[in-house]
Amino acid sequence: MSYQPIDCNYYDRLEAWATMRTPCLLVFLDEEGAQQEVSGLIADLYTVNKAEYLRMDNGLTLRLDRLLSVNGIPVPGQCG
Repeated sequence: MSYQPIDCNYYDRLEAWATMRTPCLLVFLDEEGAQQEVSGLIADLYTVNKAEYLRMDNGLTLRLDRLLSVNGIPVPGQCG
């Protein structure tokens, strides 16, 4: 599945949570399409082959277009 960039302002919010070491509750779709939740700190945001990823402090790595919400704030449409 090709990567769909997330909203630019939401990406900025993720960076702020990472910088401020804000505890986050992530709701996302796993590889099978099932909804999952995980809590922790965002340790890193990075890009590989034009796809953006988030790494949590517990080691979970997630492609950003699989995110549904963080801290109860839904991820809006993609960046224009």
